Amino acid sequence: MRLLKTLLLALVLMITANAQTGLYKPIDIDTVKYSLNDFGKMWTFDDVPVGMFGNKYGFEPSFEWLANVQKSALQFGGGCSAAFVSEDGLIMTNHHCGRGQLTSLQDEGENWLRDGFYAESLDEERVVPNLFVDQLIKIVDVTDEIKEEMAKGESDKEKIALRDSIEARFVRDAEAESGLVCKVVTLYKGEKYSLYYYKRYSDIRLVMAPDFQIAATGWDWDNFTYPRYELDFMFYRAFENGNPVKTEHHFTWSEKGANEGEPIFVVGRPGSTDRLLSVSNLEYLRDVVYTNRLALYEDLYQVYFELFNKYPERESELLNNVMGYGNGRKSYAGRLYGLSKPELMAKKMSFENELRAKVNESPELSEKYKNLWADIDNVISELRETSAKYYGYQPQRRGASAYFKIAYSIIDYAEEMKKEEADRSPLYQKENLQNTIKNIFPDSIDVEFNNLLIRAHANTVTSILGKDDELLKMLYDGKTGNEAVKFALSNSQITTKEKVDILLALTPDEILNSSDSFIQFIINSQAIYEKLEVKREELNNKLTILNQKLGEAVFDVFGDNISPDATSTLRISDGVIKGYEYNGTIAPAKTTFYGLWDRYISFGKKTYPWGLHPRWQTPPAELDLSIPIGFASTNDIVGGNSGSSIINKNMEVVGLAHDGNLESLAGHFIFDETNNRTVASDSWGIMEALKYIYRTDRLVNELFNSKID
Repeated sequence: MRLLKTLLLALVLMITANAQTGLYKPIDIDTVKYSLNDFGKMWTFDDVPVGMFGNKYGFEPSFEWLANVQKSALQFGGGCSAAFVSEDGLIMTNHHCGRGQLTSLQDEGENWLRDGFYAESLDEERVVPNLFVDQLIKIVDVTDEIKEEMAKGESDKEKIALRDSIEARFVRDAEAESGLVCKVVTLYKGEKYSLYYYKRYSDIRLVMAPDFQIAATGWDWDNFTYPRYELDFMFYRAFENGNPVKTEHHFTWSEKGANEGEPIFVVGRPGSTDRLLSVSNLEYLRDVVYTNRLALYEDLYQVYFELFNKYPERESELLNNVMGYGNGRKSYAGRLYGLSKPELMAKKMSFENELRAKVNESPELSEKYKNLWADIDNVISELRETSAKYYGYQPQRRGASAYFKIAYSIIDYAEEMKKEEADRSPLYQKENLQNTIKNIFPDSIDVEFNNLLIRAHANTVTSILGKDDELLKMLYDGKTGNEAVKFALSNSQITTKEKVDILLALTPDEILNSSDSFIQFIINSQAIYEKLEVKREELNNKLTILNQKLGEAVFDVFGDNISPDATSTLRISDGVIKGYEYNGTIAPAKTTFYGLWDRYISFGKKTYPWGLHPRWQTPPAELDLSIPIGFASTNDIVGGNSGSSIINKNMEVVGLAHDGNLESLAGHFIFDETNNRTVASDSWGIMEALKYIYRTDRLVNELFNSKID
């Protein structure tokens, strides 16, 4: 289990070493300088640099063009991007944005994850419960009002509370007046605040989903890599009052995509970036936060991957977790790789040094921001001091074994039963008590699965706290792996229903003072964690205010020449289709269908990870294999951009963003157009698949005509 983590670390160190020395020419770190381009090009729609577009591409978008593009784009559910692609409410996004819903929508005997889905008629489009899309209608600047309110607070906690209060009031009043969904967006770490108004569509129906294999060819191995050979798309439709939405704002379809060097634009909602943070803050993320998160995702990934390989018949049950934890694992490994590159950190230090120098040159700015960086460093130092126990004792939010859940329930029971009945929560009062007790131990436990989850927890927390931590010794006796599982279970009184019943028959104090390994670890660790949580909340409030001041300093010196960090809100990013150098060779700007079958055959036609659904295994005669299936571009995207349409200046879809390359993961902190690439499915390739593989004539006609026939 630890072997893969060791290999990941070795990969990071190897690439870092190559990056530092240069493959062909040594890099002198002392001469590395920052560029304002390092902050990327994720532009908000109320501040698009149209003049720069004109100088760079010979195309200056008009106000009408930007308004139409803004309202054609959508935020998809809670975390992806999408867009209208016909006047009849047809929506396009990524397969991986919607695949988690497929098994709950299918009827008995269907397997949409394996085989895909297509509605032959409008009536056959399937309602997707609880799914919504949001269309950005307008943006209002509310910076002055929020800053004035925050200035009334004396402490950092008061400032945060005042900010949250006025933001809530803005949202409440705007929603009542407009009937729209509203939110306040923080830009430049708090230098600017905007109120966003969204129209929400809540009746969303599935139109077409391809099979999993073509939408995720290469699985977790190809994730965050390029060249790629997959078609990661899915189509939905928005309805209102039982009819397809009629919208004048939508993209049209480009029959043959875009050419290399042609200006193209990604329109979507990038999740978050931290490109304005101080160097000490980035070092803290590298040394503590991301290192701990990588350990968590790696250990949980191994749980599901082990079961996936052992029980192929459980593929549909386990697949999303394999892909989800694999995605998180590689994401944090890539961020660590980026922050371990000396030239990246040298660029960040170069920028920070110049910013501080420019602040010190101005008496006004020097007074306004005196001690700013020292104060940030002090907060980071205190966060570091408490980080091991905070992360090691943090209640499990992901991957908790059933035994931990049982232990939490028993502790809650004992704590509640110490109270007078009138003071207990309803679950522990007379009429509900027996049912609550009955539900403490589940009807069945998958022992193998839950033992693997214990193993994952033991490995993760030991990597954070060390094997000599006193509370870990209580639970795992300084052991990891299967030995830790064996020790924890052998010292537990909650592994069977019979044992739990005996424990629950004791008095509350006897339960809480029992020798059960899980119960004692939780009680003792939570007492420490809760104290640390209070302290760290205070520190994080202080850091939030300091980072807002840092954002103000950046804005005072550089103005809006710097693109703001991503905030899970709509942005437009410019770029071109372009290859790049990697691994001592060069990646093509576009990939073709030839590569899809090359991977399939080269890996022995095995299902995992480059297998093909039977419908794909033999290329149809009509399909020209030289047609592009995907491309790489210099647009600036991060997680959350999945499902973003990529358009040309005619507002035609030329591609669908579904990923970035490995080098793009450092884009969370810095954008380097040399090798940071958006990875997309090509519109031409998608259309050829719809025509000749899936035979979706109704959908093909709607895309070409931009409306239902």
